[in-house]
Amino acid sequence: MDTDKATISQPADILTVSANNPSPMTGPGTNSYVLHGEDAAIVIDPGPDDPAHLEALLCAIGPRKLNAIVVTHAHLDHSALARRLSDKTQAPIMAYGGATSGRHPTIERLVKAGMQMAGEGADVHCVPDVLLCDGDEIAFGQGGLRVLHTPGHMGGHICLALGSVLFSGDHVMAWAPSLIAPPDGHMRDYMTSLRRLMASDWTAILPGHGPKILNTSQRLEDLWQHRKAREQAIVSALAIGPATPRDLTAALYSAITPALWPAAELSVVAHLIDLHERSLVNTANGFQTDSLFH
Repeated sequence: MDTDKATISQPADILTVSANNPSPMTGPGTNSYVLHGEDAAIVIDPGPDDPAHLEALLCAIGPRKLNAIVVTHAHLDHSALARRLSDKTQAPIMAYGGATSGRHPTIERLVKAGMQMAGEGADVHCVPDVLLCDGDEIAFGQGGLRVLHTPGHMGGHICLALGSVLFSGDHVMAWAPSLIAPPDGHMRDYMTSLRRLMASDWTAILPGHGPKILNTSQRLEDLWQHRKAREQAIVSALAIGPATPRDLTAALYSAITPALWPAAELSVVAHLIDLHERSLVNTANGFQTDSLFH
């Protein structure tokens, strides 16, 4: 396990404990964060259900009392270890909700209509002890963690602000854009949440995967422009002729390995749902990966 102390000045020491779960979807692995006060600690995103990662977290917590286990969202690589860590420490699990909490009404409607999508490893067993809402403060030391509900990657996704430092979960990362994969994610929610984060001046962003981000404003702007460019590319492709999400993926993601096309296809579907909601594209046969859009 890789354990680093973040080199930023804050009211709490921040330790990064990286899980040994590298993959094309998780990058170098999931980052768990341990915040140290004088005699207490908080864990943000306990990570995957891995005994070695549990031991690394307990070592990072040390003799301090663990006050809370905060989960940014209910994906297995972020939340699966929460209950075992709670059982070891008696600390409550705090989150916005479970795997389907906060879903956009459009996604709920499409699921009820039979939309079949793979999602991205939702943790259906994630049941928080304490439900968090936008604007809540989690007391810690002289300050606290401010909860920002940032749906998009997942309906119940939250970011956490410690002063001017943002724990961004999977909403903002340095190594790759966030995957927006229906039925977990909703593109318009993601863009709205991204715009909200762009309105603040962050000194550092600590993501759920990969290195910390110090050029915060530029990274947020880059992610915004990336999504707008992808949206325009889809609209331009459909102006040439009807296409399925699979067709669009092959055309727009030709530069990446085909092993990642299934994930890219979900992102294309997320864009198509958003464009359809805004009456910019249409479809005659629903929102599946083989549906024809024009």
